[in-house]
Amino acid sequence: MSQLTVPSRPTGAEASAGSGAARSGTNEIKRSGGIRGSRWTGYLFLAPFLVLFGVFVAYPAVYGIWISLHDWDFLLPGKPFVGLDNYAALFDPESVYSAGFWESMGHTAIFTVISVPFLVVIPLWLAVLLNRKFPGRTFFRAVFFAPYVLGVAVVGLMWRYLLDPEFGFVNQLAGSVGLPGNLPWTTGQPYAWISLVVVTVWWTVGFNAVIYLAGLANIGKEQYEAAELDGASSAQQFRFITVPGLRPVLIFVSVTTILASANMFGQSYLITQGGPDESTRTAIMEITDLGLSQFKMGQASAMSYVLAVFLCLVALGNFAILRERKS
Repeated sequence: MSQLTVPSRPTGAEASAGSGAARSGTNEIKRSGGIRGSRWTGYLFLAPFLVLFGVFVAYPAVYGIWISLHDWDFLLPGKPFVGLDNYAALFDPESVYSAGFWESMGHTAIFTVISVPFLVVIPLWLAVLLNRKFPGRTFFRAVFFAPYVLGVAVVGLMWRYLLDPEFGFVNQLAGSVGLPGNLPWTTGQPYAWISLVVVTVWWTVGFNAVIYLAGLANIGKEQYEAAELDGASSAQQFRFITVPGLRPVLIFVSVTTILASANMFGQSYLITQGGPDESTRTAIMEITDLGLSQFKMGQASAMSYVLAVFLCLVALGNFAILRERKS
């Protein structure tokens, strides 16, 4: 007959050592048996993005600086180092590259100044309306966002035919209701700028509205209920609750919209083709033509970095204006 033995209770030191060993063993199991708990888990998930960012963003950006310091031509075997001459030529009025570049920068500024207020205010107004509860709200959200899924080539070619001064649907529709039916939407100013701004607003208004809707969802409803109890009007609720609650979203939308407008290329290239008289030829069009058509990659790269510096200054100024001021 076997004798039943009762194990003795471990002392404090033995219990501590045992529990420590158990924890150590658990950590080893977690680290060796799976990715959970490993310090490399975060890097593993970031790796695909870091690889793509390094190959398609960081490396081209650094390589572009190197190209801008050379007289770089695809068709020539030698690419002599010229230092900052490409940058200096842009600020030399007698240079063949200076006049065209600064005129295109002026056209870019015109489009940015005209389009950005519409692209910031109209989506905000639209988001406030779509944030209310009414029948068919989801349908209207989809309708306003739908144009954004179209590519710039589709949008440009479609509106190029719709706005054609000779046989375009817009002029035909205007003529049928008694309005002037021969307006030069793509061949005369200021109609060319009006066409580009309207098409851009129609195309991208849904994207900014969705961002505003996400910001509105984070504003507590109890704030509006308390304001109603205090007798605040809808305008006062918008000014003192909605706008302060959307301040980070407003900064994001403003900065990204300015950058997108300053990089406008497809609309003017496809709808107005830079005309009339190159009045809608933007900076990106000038850089693309110089680098890819005339093979002056060094000068084109220098133009790109001058444009990037201007955009950085505009973005920093926007942050300074819209940042939250603490009393």
